[in-house]
Amino acid sequence: MYVVITKKEFYMTHQDIWQAIDKFAFQHNMSCSGLAKFSGLDATTFNKSKRWSKYGQPRWPSTCSIAKILNSTGKTLEEFVKCICD
Repeated sequence: MYVVITKKEFYMTHQDIWQAIDKFAFQHNMSCSGLAKFSGLDATTFNKSKRWSKYGQPRWPSTCSIAKILNSTGKTLEEFVKCICD
């Protein structure tokens, strides 16, 4: 599977990544907490309160966390990127 990106330049933002995780949870009829638990992560891993530090710095999900949700949902990295592009 190939993902075709039509923009000249493509940047994944902090918001894009978190929205893709939110979409994955929704597509599987789960909350973000449920998706985290289903993926073998702590239930609070994807909480909205953990997406920013107390100093206002963005907290990005780890590649390990993304890999775990992909493995548990049977989705591919290409599908994740497509979710970001939509």
